[in-house]
Amino acid sequence: MSVRRAALSWLAAVAILGLGVVLGSFGPRWLGLHEEEGRQPDVITQVRELSRLEGVSYHVERVVDLKVEQRALFGLVPADDAILLVASGEVIAGVDLGKLRPEDVSVAVEQRAVTIRLPPAEVFSAKLDNAHTYVHTRKTDLMARRSETLETQARQAAEKTLQSAAEDSGILQRAEESVAKTVRSLVRSLGYVDVRVDFRDGV
Repeated sequence: MSVRRAALSWLAAVAILGLGVVLGSFGPRWLGLHEEEGRQPDVITQVRELSRLEGVSYHVERVVDLKVEQRALFGLVPADDAILLVASGEVIAGVDLGKLRPEDVSVAVEQRAVTIRLPPAEVFSAKLDNAHTYVHTRKTDLMARRSETLETQARQAAEKTLQSAAEDSGILQRAEESVAKTVRSLVRSLGYVDVRVDFRDGV
């Protein structure tokens, strides 16, 4: 396991532990034990401070073929400046708890039930792994002008394709499933019987 991945796992564990502590501290208040209903927004404020909860990470590999078509000799001769980039990167998706609203949490005191409507999952980052991203082919025709920024453009295009590839593969759905499972497990461990977690349609 790389140092970066270990750090991400550690941060995720801290976030999950923090969520458990918050729910454990304020759980009795949600059940209406000597606490006014008006305290619920304060509970949400505490949860929002935990911010993002990562749900899933995808490793994606893509090939970017970028070509700049040019015309030489007064536009009479076609010439190309091209690059073939093999891109490797990581896409991380999860749920931003900072977007959780007071009305997204409801409690049925008699039934010891909790319903939580989380914000929809989103991509937090899509970054290239520079150690494993490389130029496979770089070709500049004899009559073409070589662009010094073509590789940079290819890398930028690669980052965009990494995210779209992960989204097409269902990373957002997987992230919601992972986060929902984590939240349900934490809340049930605090003694709640009926715990329902779903997601809002909009941000």
